[in-house]
Amino acid sequence: MADELRARIASGALRAGQRMPTQARLADEFGVERGAVRQALRILQSEHLLTNVSKGSPATVALDLGLGNALTGPAAPPQPTTVALAPRIAAAFATPHVEIDALCLTSVSLTLAMGEPLRQIHAGQLNPAKVDVRVLLPSRDIDLAFPTPVDDSTDDRLQRRWLAQRNAQGQVLQHNLLALRATHGIDVHVTFRALPFTPPVKLYLVNGNEALFAYYTLTRREEEIGEEHLEMYDAEGTQSMLFSFAQGAGLRDTTFVEQSHLWFNALWETISSELTLTS
Repeated sequence: MADELRARIASGALRAGQRMPTQARLADEFGVERGAVRQALRILQSEHLLTNVSKGSPATVALDLGLGNALTGPAAPPQPTTVALAPRIAAAFATPHVEIDALCLTSVSLTLAMGEPLRQIHAGQLNPAKVDVRVLLPSRDIDLAFPTPVDDSTDDRLQRRWLAQRNAQGQVLQHNLLALRATHGIDVHVTFRALPFTPPVKLYLVNGNEALFAYYTLTRREEEIGEEHLEMYDAEGTQSMLFSFAQGAGLRDTTFVEQSHLWFNALWETISSELTLTS
């Protein structure tokens, strides 16, 4: 819920100074309890996106957004993926031909970022003619470098959990986009291919003119898997800091965008293989 509201603020659907819907309306819209609504609003308040969060009156979108103008400008400081990616994807869908390439561990961030443009399409606010999405994900046939148990055991529960997440998120992304064919007559193509390695970075290429790049930063943490607590090395991809490089924003940025396209296409056309999103 916090991700969706953050995306609406980032895209301008919820404007600076605007009062939020009441907690009762948000609970009805998202099908959750009031406590979950308050928790989501507190998350956004901690990010300086909302003010006046309380049990009483509706919260207000902050006048001085923590996002600032950095969300879309080429000189933007890096922002967490959940903050920075959504407005870029929404802006991409305002063009007649949407082209998005992604290389990542799972497609969860991309799936979340698609929420706002899909909402705007269904509301009649956007109407692209064609959408092409290509996604590179790790193959199920490799031993992932991460997530991995700290003790370097042969326990495959993390691998199985990652595979289930990879497939589920990819299927949701594919379904939501392909549905636009039937509902709006949009020419949609979504293709996945498998990489023979665990990517240490994530990359999003948007409409040929912007490259968004982030490092997967590993941390050691404990999580309950099944009925046991397992120590692991893992990366929180949705919180990875996303750096933006834009065509026309100087030689360095333009070269980075061009080289990123060359790199992505080389992986796509050479060592990647067919990927089927099944268990």
